[in-house]
Amino acid sequence: MLQFKTSKGTFTVQLFEKQAPITVENFLRYADEGFFDGTIFHRVIPGFMIQGGGLTPDMKNKRGHDPIQNEATNGLKNKRGTLSMARTNDINSATSQFFINVVDNDFLDHKPGNYGYAVFGRVDSGMDVVDAIASVKTGNKAGHQDVPIETVLIESVTRLEKNDE
Repeated sequence: MLQFKTSKGTFTVQLFEKQAPITVENFLRYADEGFFDGTIFHRVIPGFMIQGGGLTPDMKNKRGHDPIQNEATNGLKNKRGTLSMARTNDINSATSQFFINVVDNDFLDHKPGNYGYAVFGRVDSGMDVVDAIASVKTGNKAGHQDVPIETVLIESVTRLEKNDE
């Protein structure tokens, strides 16, 4: 279980280690290193998703680790509240950026002709915070679209011990 503290509130996430071991190990590495602390939700599209985990408030990319193998074939679906890895057109290009689906996005699932996006977790509590982030006003900034006008900061991402749950 991970706790995300943001400028809009706190939410917790359950990780699917059995179904997405490579992705979960990668994500926990970033969390344990404090990589996400001080990054932003830089892409917010109401009725779709919120994306973060790679850019600073001044819209600079943070350099992450090497890309990981895409685990979109794990059978998990891009349903409301699930976390998936963001990537480029290269199927195996995911590093630190992730998104949280705010609606069911089955067009992002693995199927013939569409490799898909790897689901690796689900919001356990605080979906109201995710929805609040999804409803912020957005605009264009530093060559990016759908950027929150008011910065939505990821203050910290930390592991919660089993007995804290």
